[in-house]
Amino acid sequence: MKQLDDFYLKQEEPIKGIFLALKEIILKQDKDITNVLKYGMPFFCYKGKMFCYLWTHKKLKQPYIGIVEGKHFDEPFLIQEDRSRMKIMMLNVDEDLPVEKIEFILEKALNLYKSGLIKV
Repeated sequence: MKQLDDFYLKQEEPIKGIFLALKEIILKQDKDITNVLKYGMPFFCYKGKMFCYLWTHKKLKQPYIGIVEGKHFDEPFLIQEDRSRMKIMMLNVDEDLPVEKIEFILEKALNLYKSGLIKV
């Protein structure tokens, strides 16, 4: 757990604050969501299955939420880029977090796992 905590603590503001807020938002969605460090980044798992993650876009230097099964969603605010499975939701550091939009896509992704379409 220390490495995971260190990940958040070593981020610079405002990304640090955004990631900590996102962690709280994601974990409160369901009691079966856990936060782990995988591939050097904070991943959130639903019943042990990778669900979403937090990272910073290398070119744009903007934080984002990566939705592991994003290919199943057509929301215009989700970006595919060169990924075949995942889509990302970019977040603007100069604006308030779009909490309703974040909760909407997290709930939609959770429902995908709960429906049995994604094996957990």
